[in-house]
This record gives sequence, structure tokens and C-alpha cells, in this order.
Amino acid sequence: MFSLDFTGKVVLVTGASRGIGKGIAEAFASLGATVCGTATSQKGADAITEYLNGKGSGFVLNALEDGSIDALFAAVTEKYGTPDVLVNNAGITRDGLFMRMKDEDWDAVITCNLSSAARLCRACISPMMKKRSGRIINISSITGEIGNAGQCNYAAAKAGLIGFSRSLAKEVAPRGITVNCVAPGFIETDMTAVLKEDQLKAWINGIPLRRAGQVTDIAGAVVFLASDMASYITGATIDVNGGLHCA
Repeated sequence: MFSLDFTGKVVLVTGASRGIGKGIAEAFASLGATVCGTATSQKGADAITEYLNGKGSGFVLNALEDGSIDALFAAVTEKYGTPDVLVNNAGITRDGLFMRMKDEDWDAVITCNLSSAARLCRACISPMMKKRSGRIINISSITGEIGNAGQCNYAAAKAGLIGFSRSLAKEVAPRGITVNCVAPGFIETDMTAVLKEDQLKAWINGIPLRRAGQVTDIAGAVVFLASDMASYITGATIDVNGGLHCA
């Protein structure tokens, strides 16, 4: 009745060179999908191709460069066909108190985390409409829901992504396309590995489940939303944060 078999499906995952994006890409590859993962450099793209091990390829995407999204979509389409599933995971942070934040740091975070995701959605939607089928999953953040001092730009972008996804879901639902968000909390990655023990303990003590999340926790939610099991879910945000959003 329910299937997690993605054989024959093309899945595009941005920001797939490490961390959450890599975990998502590996999950889809293990379920039979052809995965197209992006990195900001050719070296990163080559590393993605290597770990996918014949189940897809890495591509270069630099969201801050004009024309990069169009070039990516053309390259993916030429090699594998148009994506059946889009996972907008790529993002950056440029933290700082708002009163001291430079315009370029605000603009870069909004462009990479929100505007580029919207542009990639627009590129993928047209062929999805023709097929009357498609899954779009945008990776937001708990920061977009509850805010965080020093991250006004990031919070604005991630909150905007949730509002964008809800609105887009209403526009494309009649064509069989679903649009949802996953909002991670504190997830163990190479970026969090640099935290000192007392910093890590302070974070975990604030989480109701009293543990950090794993990359597989996020990948599981994304795979679910891309599957037939979630065919009647659209415009939703799944909070994967150990209860932090309601703490």
C-alpha cells in the first residue's frame, strides 16, 4: 500500500556536499532515486558524485552568482531529465547584531536562503505541472519560527520560506504538486562539532527530548514528504527539533 521506492525518480538536493544535505541525498539514493546534489565548487560537486557511487551526480550551484540557477537546471535536465522531487536545503549564515549588520550580509543571506530557493522552485514547477506530479520540500529552521538574537537576516529568510511555501502550495495543488517545509532544530553536523562541551550541554538542556537531532532525523522527514504516504499533505511545516519549538 505504501512505498518508499523512488526508482525512476530524479531528486534534486541543494547543499548536498555535507551535513543535512548529504544525509538527504544519501537517503534518496538508498531508496533507488537518481540524485542530483549541488555544491558551491567543482571540488564539492565531484565529492558528491563520488559518494553517490553511480546513483547520481554532483553539480555546481552558487546562489549568489547570476545565472547559476538557470545553468544548474539546464545541466540536470540535459543529463537526467527534469526533477520529480526538489529539496531546497542550501543555505548560509552571516550572523551579527542587526544594528551592526552590513547590507551585504543581510542581502546575501536573504538571496541564498530564500530568493534562490524560490527561483529554483519556479524552474522546477513548469515541468512538474506538465506531469501533474511533483514534490517540493524546503528546509526552513526553528529560527524562522521562534527567532534568535544575532540572526535577524537568517530568521527573516527562513520565516519567509515558510510563508512562501504555504502560498505556493495553494497555487500548484490543483496540478498535483505538493510544497512543504521541514524545520530542523539543533542537529549534530560537522558545524556543531566545534562547540565546547559546556556549550553543547546548554543547547541540549533546552531541548525537551534532551538530545541533539541527527541528520537521519531530517532525512526521514524529507523522504516521508516526498513519498506517496504524504500525498495529501501540502503547505505544512514539520518541526524536527525534539520539541524545541514548543519549549
